[in-house]
Amino acid sequence: MPLCPEGHETPAHDFCDQCGLPIPAPDPEAAPPAKTEAPADQPVTCPNCGTPRPGSALFCESCGYDYTTGAMPEQDLRSELGLPPAPPAPEPEPGWVAEVWVDPQWHTLQESSDPLPPQGPPRIVALKDRALIGRVSVSRNIHPDIDCELDSGCSRRQAYLTFAGGTWYINDLDSANGTFVSSATGALPETPITGRTQIDADTRIYVGAWTRIVVRPAIPGETATSAKSA
Repeated sequence: MPLCPEGHETPAHDFCDQCGLPIPAPDPEAAPPAKTEAPADQPVTCPNCGTPRPGSALFCESCGYDYTTGAMPEQDLRSELGLPPAPPAPEPEPGWVAEVWVDPQWHTLQESSDPLPPQGPPRIVALKDRALIGRVSVSRNIHPDIDCELDSGCSRRQAYLTFAGGTWYINDLDSANGTFVSSATGALPETPITGRTQIDADTRIYVGAWTRIVVRPAIPGETATSAKSA
C-alpha cells in the first residue's frame, strides 16, 4: 500500500486520504519509507471530541480539529476537506446563586434598634463551590462573597457555605449573634445552628438584624448578570 511523505498508509495513489500530501511516485530501487508514529507528546485523541488520532494525522476525522495549530478549522476549510460540521459546544452548567433579602419579620423578631432598610427585590450573588457570608473590613482584609453590607448585626466573618456531593452546607464561624436556618414553610428559627448544617432546596438562612439568604440553582444567564453587577 502506498505511503505518503508523513508515513501514512493510504489506498489512494495521488493524495494521502489522511493528511492530504501528494503521494510520491514509487522508486523501485529505493527502500520504502519507514512509517512514522506520532511523538509521545502529541495527543493520541482529539482534545475537542475525543476521537482517536490515527498516527500523526493533521486533522481529526470526526470534527476537523487541527492538531498542528490546536484550533478548529474555518468552515470553508472544513468543507474543502469534506469534514462534517463541528459539533455544538456543550451547554454550561447553570451554576448557583444566593438571593439576599431584607426580611421585616426577622427584623421584628430580633428587636433590633437599627432601622429597617427599604425592601425590594433580592440582591443576586453568583456562587462557586464555597462562599463566605459577612461584611467587608478593609483593615482586616475581609471581603465576603455574600456581603451583608449595612446589617451591623452580621459579623465580619459570619458563616461559611460549602458545596459537596451536590449539596450545600453551612457552618457558623463563631459569629456574635449566631446563624439560623429554617424551611420556607416553617416558623422563624429561634435556635442558632451548631456544626455543619445541610442546606435543602427550601432552606432559609437568617443572619444579622434583617438579612435572609436563599441558595438556589441559577436560571440561564443569571450567573453572568450577577457577576457583572457584583
